[in-house]
Amino acid sequence: TVTMMLLYDSSDSSSTVRFIFLFFFFQAEDGIRDAQESRGLGDVYKRQVEGPLHAGGRVTQIQLRASNSWQIDMLEVEAAIQSDTGYLVLNEPYNPAGTLMPIQKQAELVSLCSRHNITIMCDEVYRLLEHDPADRLPAMADLYRRGISCVTMSKPWGACGVTIGWLAFQDLSLRQRLVDTQYFGTACPSRASELQAMMVLKTSSCILNKNLAIIRRNKKLLQDFITTWSDLFHWTKPVAGAVAFVKFLGPLSSEQLGAELAEAGISIKPAYCFSEHVTPETADYFRVGFGEDKMPAALAELSKFVERHSARWRGTASKL
Repeated sequence: TVTMMLLYDSSDSSSTVRFIFLFFFFQAEDGIRDAQESRGLGDVYKRQVEGPLHAGGRVTQIQLRASNSWQIDMLEVEAAIQSDTGYLVLNEPYNPAGTLMPIQKQAELVSLCSRHNITIMCDEVYRLLEHDPADRLPAMADLYRRGISCVTMSKPWGACGVTIGWLAFQDLSLRQRLVDTQYFGTACPSRASELQAMMVLKTSSCILNKNLAIIRRNKKLLQDFITTWSDLFHWTKPVAGAVAFVKFLGPLSSEQLGAELAEAGISIKPAYCFSEHVTPETADYFRVGFGEDKMPAALAELSKFVERHSARWRGTASKL
């Protein structure tokens, strides 16, 4: 994971830089978020937000919402920009919902940042896993002279253990600053990982085609499940990646549902797994992954569980 501290030049103690983050949940494993230091928004690691704070920068966060189909509100972005805004960070394709912004909105975002000389770092770890290749957005590094694309081998190629990723950008003045900041963390990367990464990339098309076939099959099964139980589950249909954010419309919160499912040996990721501060809007959402070959068996067990409990859950007011 790349932190925004990499991009902050703190040599001039008299200067401060403002960062804007567009996301939804913090990952739970990154610790407890201090609500006094940040304002609400999305799926980036906590250290990405805290890095600029420790380096003397300031952070503004903009919440993505289910009511807007997890899309960026350009009016909110424009209102958040101030004279000292230097960087904007976003995640596209969007985790946890698997959504994508329209290409026109991406162009609008780039135009807005260009007018204000703002660097954009886009977390593109699910890029290349668009369910329809026609939906694929240009990489931020290709689209924008001040754009940075953050990529890892763990998602499109399923090579989590390789632990290799990279940043792509046109502004080569950033390169030495990145090298200087990360020197002690990446001076001696694993040679085995480098060799494995080269092996994976040499067979990239084969691996991507295999993974996309699994994702498309599993997405259809998940859609059939939600259609069958449409009075109990709702989603914004994902268009990229292998995750979806599903809302439970029954009488339980996602935490309560997760506890009952856990007793039956079924795992989901309730809202509390992503944020210490679960709001009424988010309490009923949970993330599911559908990128593995064994997913249909897990979904079959979930369907049996819902069948056993649907009568008890029904009769309560829908939360849709």
